[in-house]
Amino acid sequence: MKLRLFPQEPAGLVLLAQLAGQILAATGTMSEILGAPASEHDRLAEELHEHESKSLDLHFALLTHMRTSFVNPLPREDMYALSRHLNDAMEKLDAAGELIALYKLDRLPKRAADQLEIISRQAELTVDAMQKLNNLDELEDYWIEMLRLAKRAERTHRVWVAEQLRDLKSAQYARHRDIADQLVDVTKEMRKVATQVGSIIVKES
Repeated sequence: MKLRLFPQEPAGLVLLAQLAGQILAATGTMSEILGAPASEHDRLAEELHEHESKSLDLHFALLTHMRTSFVNPLPREDMYALSRHLNDAMEKLDAAGELIALYKLDRLPKRAADQLEIISRQAELTVDAMQKLNNLDELEDYWIEMLRLAKRAERTHRVWVAEQLRDLKSAQYARHRDIADQLVDVTKEMRKVATQVGSIIVKES
């Protein structure tokens, strides 16, 4: 039997999908940063700031919608948690790009691109999942795949940090470690989104 939670009011789910979409769009900008010379980083970092600003606007729009809508597609506390984790993920991705610009790093190791690939995949899956929250039977695979990606991100982070510690001097290591930590934190926030979805599935099953 398919589970449906108040499909009459889908606007909140649209806003959640748009929040995830901002993260996906921001991964494109971050990909440009990883491939661009340091002279281009400030401009691209500004593009990331714009994505972060749009994300915050969507977060506030969802809060307003929940306060003014009589029927929401999910309990308000669940919608708020999903929105907060998505916005936090965007903030951390923005911070990673800003650090690259501030540190004037010309190149980052392949591990950075690996983490960005994971974040992009997490965002793609989450855009789709947010649109299906009124049909929870379709979301178990999302939950499982997001946890698998998060574990992959944690392993990539451990290897990246170990390689940095081995290959870089202390000042360089500190700069690269900051960025590595920000990127893995993005994947952790995306995992929290999936965990919240899992909680919703369990509560409504």
